[in-house]
Amino acid sequence: MTKTIKRLLPAALAVLLAGCSMQPVDSTTACYRVALIAKNNRDSEFWDAVFTGAEAAATEYNLQLTITAPDDEEDYAAQNQLIADAVEDGAQAIVFSAIDYEANAAAIDAAAAAGVTVISVDSAVNSDNVAAYIGADNYGAGRMVAQSALDGMEGALCVGLINYEVNGANGRDREQGARDAFAESGRAKITAAVSTHPNAASARADTLAMLRTHPEINVLIGFNEPLAVGVAQAVDSLGLTGQVHAVSFDSNVNCIELLQTGAVAALVVQNSYAMGYLGVEKAWQVLQGEKFDSTALIDTATTIVTKENMFTMESQKAMFSFG
Repeated sequence: MTKTIKRLLPAALAVLLAGCSMQPVDSTTACYRVALIAKNNRDSEFWDAVFTGAEAAATEYNLQLTITAPDDEEDYAAQNQLIADAVEDGAQAIVFSAIDYEANAAAIDAAAAAGVTVISVDSAVNSDNVAAYIGADNYGAGRMVAQSALDGMEGALCVGLINYEVNGANGRDREQGARDAFAESGRAKITAAVSTHPNAASARADTLAMLRTHPEINVLIGFNEPLAVGVAQAVDSLGLTGQVHAVSFDSNVNCIELLQTGAVAALVVQNSYAMGYLGVEKAWQVLQGEKFDSTALIDTATTIVTKENMFTMESQKAMFSFG
């Protein structure tokens, strides 16, 4: 089951940008139709920021934007149907975040074969038909999260990894970066790793089971926003705040509160607003004839936020990038 989150027909600019008429036009006229197909339509501050950035770019470039996503972040088949629907509805560009690196590829190839420009954001897809990729350096961010734990803890580290079970490129790359950094340190061991459903409740349950089976774990890594909440809730519920160094990706109100209490030691925060904005902007630029190196990441910054630096201007901008 899928649903349309919102549909935006932005007011036209006073003078249309290059590629359209240089005369003022009616406010209901847009140059191009762009479909943003996300991974999640449930409450998520990460995706809210992506959508806000995309809408801002659509307004600036006078685009008709639709935003859709599956009800379930593991439902790559529903995403494939949304891709086909966007093509049928006349989208000239698709801005896409893949649930499954492999299983979404054929649908993206079919859209490109139909003449649709494809921009990838957040999570890549295994297709040579993507015109540009915008997102975090996920491998580098994985190394960053590991280094945060290494810097924050002395002695030997017994690490538990909590990742989401779908075949997403970003989760895979983050975990590999963390594993490599821990291995290179010479004082960290991956004690346990689990793949869970990408929601806080599943992450909490699986983290609790991991900690009960491996009480020696003193570092936990959660690899996206809902996992961050679930990991921290597990640490808090077992009374292990201050004993287990939990580091997670992304931020929301719950994560920030848990950071203040110490249940989360650090957050690796992505600029999801920039992903949405740049995804739509690059779609417009490609439709105007501009070329990008699709193998080169257009990097949106990541920031480490801790209890000590969370009130600095840099951290506040990272956590509330669309405020």
